[in-house]
Amino acid sequence: MIRTKPISCLLAGISLLAFPAVQADELPAAIKAVEARGAEIVGRFDAPGGLEGFAARYNGQGMALYLTPDGEHVLIGSLLDAKGEDLTRGQLEKLVYEPLGKEMWARMAGSSWIADGRGDAPRIVYLFSDPNCPYCNMFWKQARPWVEAGKVQLRHIMVGMLRADSAGKSAALLSAKDPQAALNAHEAAGKASKLKALEQIPAALEKQLTDNLMLMSELGAQATPAIFYLDDNDRLQQHQGAPRPEALETIMGPR
Repeated sequence: MIRTKPISCLLAGISLLAFPAVQADELPAAIKAVEARGAEIVGRFDAPGGLEGFAARYNGQGMALYLTPDGEHVLIGSLLDAKGEDLTRGQLEKLVYEPLGKEMWARMAGSSWIADGRGDAPRIVYLFSDPNCPYCNMFWKQARPWVEAGKVQLRHIMVGMLRADSAGKSAALLSAKDPQAALNAHEAAGKASKLKALEQIPAALEKQLTDNLMLMSELGAQATPAIFYLDDNDRLQQHQGAPRPEALETIMGPR
Protein backbone atom coordinates (compact mmCIF):
# COMPACT_ATOMS: atom_id res chain seq x y z
CA MET A 1 0.00 0.00 0.00
CA ILE A 2 1.22 3.50 -0.82
CA ARG A 3 0.34 6.21 1.62
CA THR A 4 1.27 9.85 1.97
CA LYS A 5 0.71 11.73 5.21
CA PRO A 6 1.23 15.33 6.26
CA ILE A 7 4.48 15.52 8.14
CA SER A 8 2.71 17.34 10.99
CA CYS A 9 0.78 14.10 11.62
CA LEU A 10 3.88 11.94 11.40
CA LEU A 11 5.79 14.07 13.87
CA ALA A 12 2.97 14.13 16.37
CA GLY A 13 4.51 11.78 18.92
CA ILE A 14 8.04 13.14 19.04
CA SER A 15 9.57 14.66 22.14
CA LEU A 16 10.26 18.37 22.11
CA LEU A 17 13.62 18.10 23.84
CA ALA A 18 15.17 20.05 20.97
CA PHE A 19 12.82 22.98 21.50
CA PRO A 20 13.07 24.63 24.91
CA ALA A 21 9.70 25.70 26.22
CA VAL A 22 8.92 29.33 26.99
CA GLN A 23 10.02 30.06 30.55
CA ALA A 24 7.12 29.49 32.91
CA ASP A 25 7.80 32.68 34.87
CA GLU A 26 7.29 34.68 31.65
CA LEU A 27 3.81 33.28 31.01
CA PRO A 28 0.51 34.91 31.98
CA ALA A 29 -1.38 33.08 34.71
CA ALA A 30 -4.12 31.91 32.32
CA ILE A 31 -1.53 30.33 30.03
CA LYS A 32 0.21 28.75 33.01
CA ALA A 33 -3.11 27.12 33.91
CA VAL A 34 -3.19 25.40 30.52
CA GLU A 35 0.46 24.44 30.92
CA ALA A 36 -0.37 22.85 34.27
CA ARG A 37 -2.77 20.53 32.45
CA GLY A 38 0.04 19.15 30.31
CA ALA A 39 0.52 21.60 27.44
CA GLU A 40 4.09 22.57 26.55
CA ILE A 41 4.38 26.18 25.42
CA VAL A 42 6.99 26.50 22.65
CA GLY A 43 6.48 30.01 21.28
CA ARG A 44 4.46 33.19 21.00
CA PHE A 45 2.95 34.87 17.95
CA ASP A 46 0.92 37.94 17.05
CA ALA A 47 -2.84 37.54 16.71
CA PRO A 48 -5.61 39.92 15.64
CA GLY A 49 -8.38 41.41 17.74
CA GLY A 50 -6.19 42.17 20.72
CA LEU A 51 -5.44 38.50 21.26
CA GLU A 52 -1.97 37.15 22.07
CA GLY A 53 -1.10 33.83 20.50
CA PHE A 54 0.89 30.97 22.01
CA ALA A 55 1.98 27.81 20.20
CA ALA A 56 1.91 24.66 22.30
CA ARG A 57 2.08 20.89 22.12
CA TYR A 58 -0.49 18.75 23.86
CA ASN A 59 -1.02 15.00 23.61
CA GLY A 60 1.37 14.88 20.67
CA GLN A 61 -0.33 17.60 18.61
CA GLY A 62 0.32 21.25 17.87
CA MET A 63 -2.17 23.51 19.60
CA ALA A 64 -2.82 27.26 19.48
CA LEU A 65 -3.79 29.22 22.59
CA TYR A 66 -5.22 32.74 22.35
CA LEU A 67 -5.02 34.95 25.43
CA THR A 68 -7.84 37.48 25.65
CA PRO A 69 -7.01 41.21 26.02
CA ASP A 70 -7.87 41.18 29.73
CA GLY A 71 -5.23 38.49 30.27
CA GLU A 72 -7.71 36.40 32.24
CA HIS A 73 -9.03 33.93 29.67
CA VAL A 74 -7.68 31.56 27.04
CA LEU A 75 -9.29 30.40 23.80
CA ILE A 76 -8.01 27.11 22.37
CA GLY A 77 -8.31 26.11 18.73
CA SER A 78 -8.24 27.55 15.22
CA LEU A 79 -8.81 31.23 14.48
CA LEU A 80 -10.59 32.10 11.22
CA ASP A 81 -10.90 35.48 9.54
CA ALA A 82 -13.97 36.93 7.80
CA LYS A 83 -13.10 34.99 4.62
CA GLY A 84 -12.95 31.72 6.50
CA GLU A 85 -9.17 31.46 6.17
CA ASP A 86 -7.34 29.61 8.93
CA LEU A 87 -4.94 31.99 10.71
CA THR A 88 -3.66 29.27 13.04
CA ARG A 89 -2.22 26.57 10.80
CA GLY A 90 0.67 28.69 9.52
CA GLN A 91 1.74 29.62 13.04
CA LEU A 92 1.80 26.00 14.18
CA GLU A 93 3.76 24.99 11.09
CA LYS A 94 6.31 27.73 11.77
CA LEU A 95 6.67 27.33 15.53
CA VAL A 96 6.04 23.61 16.07
CA TYR A 97 6.29 21.42 12.99
CA GLU A 98 8.99 23.12 10.91
CA PRO A 99 11.59 23.20 13.73
CA LEU A 100 10.68 19.64 14.64
CA GLY A 101 11.07 18.55 11.01
CA LYS A 102 14.58 20.04 10.93
CA GLU A 103 15.49 18.26 14.13
CA MET A 104 14.28 14.92 12.76
CA TRP A 105 16.24 15.48 9.53
CA ALA A 106 19.35 15.96 11.65
CA ARG A 107 18.55 12.81 13.61
CA MET A 108 18.26 10.81 10.41
CA ALA A 109 21.60 12.23 9.31
CA GLY A 110 23.11 10.96 12.55
CA SER A 111 21.60 7.49 12.30
CA SER A 112 23.23 4.35 10.86
CA TRP A 113 22.69 4.46 7.11
CA ILE A 114 24.29 3.23 3.92
CA ALA A 115 24.89 5.74 1.15
CA ASP A 116 23.81 4.99 -2.40
CA GLY A 117 25.12 7.62 -4.79
CA ARG A 118 27.61 10.44 -4.87
CA GLY A 119 28.42 12.31 -1.69
CA ASP A 120 28.12 15.66 -3.48
CA ALA A 121 24.68 14.94 -4.92
CA PRO A 122 22.50 18.08 -4.59
CA ARG A 123 19.55 16.13 -3.20
CA ILE A 124 19.42 13.65 -0.31
CA VAL A 125 16.60 11.19 0.25
CA TYR A 126 16.39 9.00 3.35
CA LEU A 127 14.53 5.72 3.47
CA PHE A 128 14.05 3.15 6.18
CA SER A 129 14.96 -0.07 4.43
CA ASP A 130 14.66 -3.78 5.25
CA PRO A 131 16.81 -6.20 3.20
CA ASN A 132 13.79 -8.47 2.72
CA CYS A 133 11.47 -5.70 1.54
CA PRO A 134 10.39 -6.08 -2.11
CA TYR A 135 9.11 -2.50 -2.23
CA CYS A 136 12.48 -1.20 -1.02
CA ASN A 137 14.00 -3.09 -3.94
CA MET A 138 11.43 -1.56 -6.28
CA PHE A 139 12.29 1.94 -5.08
CA TRP A 140 16.01 1.23 -5.44
CA LYS A 141 15.37 0.35 -9.10
CA GLN A 142 13.13 3.39 -9.62
CA ALA A 143 15.85 5.67 -8.24
CA ARG A 144 18.62 4.49 -10.59
CA PRO A 145 18.31 7.32 -13.16
CA TRP A 146 18.70 10.00 -10.47
CA VAL A 147 21.41 8.20 -8.51
CA GLU A 148 23.49 7.26 -11.55
CA ALA A 149 23.24 10.82 -12.89
CA GLY A 150 24.67 12.14 -9.62
CA LYS A 151 21.49 14.08 -8.80
CA VAL A 152 20.40 12.15 -5.70
CA GLN A 153 22.07 10.28 -2.89
CA LEU A 154 19.84 7.71 -1.24
CA ARG A 155 20.60 7.02 2.41
CA HIS A 156 19.28 3.64 3.49
CA ILE A 157 18.56 3.64 7.24
CA MET A 158 18.75 -0.09 7.80
CA VAL A 159 16.19 -1.87 9.98
CA GLY A 160 15.27 -5.51 10.56
CA MET A 161 11.54 -6.03 10.90
CA LEU A 162 10.01 -8.14 8.12
CA ARG A 163 11.51 -11.59 8.65
CA ALA A 164 13.51 -13.47 11.25
CA ASP A 165 16.74 -12.92 9.32
CA SER A 166 16.12 -9.26 8.44
CA ALA A 167 18.20 -7.89 11.31
CA GLY A 168 21.04 -10.27 10.51
CA LYS A 169 21.02 -9.20 6.88
CA SER A 170 20.97 -5.51 7.80
CA ALA A 171 23.88 -6.12 10.16
CA ALA A 172 25.77 -7.91 7.37
CA LEU A 173 25.32 -4.91 5.08
CA LEU A 174 26.30 -2.36 7.71
CA SER A 175 29.43 -4.32 8.62
CA ALA A 176 30.50 -5.09 5.05
CA LYS A 177 33.94 -3.91 3.90
CA ASP A 178 32.17 -1.72 1.33
CA PRO A 179 28.57 -1.25 2.54
CA GLN A 180 27.47 0.68 -0.55
CA ALA A 181 28.77 -2.00 -2.91
CA ALA A 182 27.22 -4.74 -0.78
CA LEU A 183 23.86 -2.99 -0.69
CA ASN A 184 23.82 -2.36 -4.44
CA ALA A 185 24.81 -5.95 -5.20
CA HIS A 186 21.99 -7.19 -2.96
CA GLU A 187 19.39 -4.89 -4.51
CA ALA A 188 20.56 -5.50 -8.08
CA ALA A 189 20.22 -9.26 -7.59
CA GLY A 190 16.68 -8.98 -6.24
CA LYS A 191 15.25 -12.40 -5.34
CA ALA A 192 18.52 -14.01 -6.46
CA SER A 193 20.53 -12.17 -3.80
CA LYS A 194 23.13 -14.28 -2.00
CA LEU A 195 23.28 -11.98 1.03
CA LYS A 196 23.75 -14.04 4.19
CA ALA A 197 22.53 -12.87 7.55
CA LEU A 198 24.95 -12.63 10.46
CA GLU A 199 24.09 -15.42 12.88
CA GLN A 200 25.45 -13.43 15.81
CA ILE A 201 24.95 -9.68 15.66
CA PRO A 202 27.60 -7.71 17.60
CA ALA A 203 26.22 -5.52 20.36
CA ALA A 204 27.22 -2.30 18.61
CA LEU A 205 25.35 -3.27 15.44
CA GLU A 206 22.37 -4.47 17.47
CA LYS A 207 22.17 -1.03 19.08
CA GLN A 208 22.37 0.71 15.70
CA LEU A 209 19.49 -1.36 14.37
CA THR A 210 17.44 -0.83 17.52
CA ASP A 211 18.03 2.93 17.38
CA ASN A 212 17.05 2.99 13.70
CA LEU A 213 13.83 1.14 14.41
CA MET A 214 13.00 3.47 17.29
CA LEU A 215 13.63 6.50 15.07
CA MET A 216 11.38 5.03 12.40
CA SER A 217 8.64 4.55 14.99
CA GLU A 218 9.04 8.10 16.32
CA LEU A 219 8.58 9.44 12.80
CA GLY A 220 5.27 7.59 12.59
CA ALA A 221 6.41 5.20 9.85
CA GLN A 222 5.05 1.67 10.13
CA ALA A 223 6.34 -0.09 7.02
CA THR A 224 9.27 -0.05 4.62
CA PRO A 225 10.24 1.77 2.59
CA ALA A 226 9.43 4.89 4.56
CA ILE A 227 10.87 7.68 2.43
CA PHE A 228 11.75 11.14 3.78
CA TYR A 229 12.84 14.16 1.76
CA LEU A 230 12.87 17.96 1.84
CA ASP A 231 10.48 19.76 -0.47
CA ASP A 232 11.24 22.96 -2.38
CA ASN A 233 10.60 24.95 0.82
CA ASP A 234 12.99 22.77 2.85
CA ARG A 235 10.12 21.23 4.75
CA LEU A 236 10.30 17.58 5.73
CA GLN A 237 7.95 15.36 3.75
CA GLN A 238 7.27 11.63 3.86
CA HIS A 239 6.11 9.02 1.39
CA GLN A 240 5.17 5.51 2.46
CA GLY A 241 5.85 2.66 0.04
CA ALA A 242 7.33 2.51 -3.43
CA PRO A 243 6.20 5.70 -5.21
CA ARG A 244 4.01 5.71 -8.27
CA PRO A 245 5.76 7.14 -11.35
CA GLU A 246 4.01 10.50 -11.03
CA ALA A 247 5.33 10.90 -7.47
CA LEU A 248 8.95 10.15 -8.27
CA GLU A 249 9.91 13.64 -9.46
CA THR A 250 8.31 15.15 -6.36
CA ILE A 251 10.61 13.04 -4.21
CA MET A 252 13.72 12.89 -6.39
CA GLY A 253 13.56 16.18 -8.27
CA PRO A 254 13.63 16.65 -12.06
CA ARG A 255 15.34 13.99 -14.15
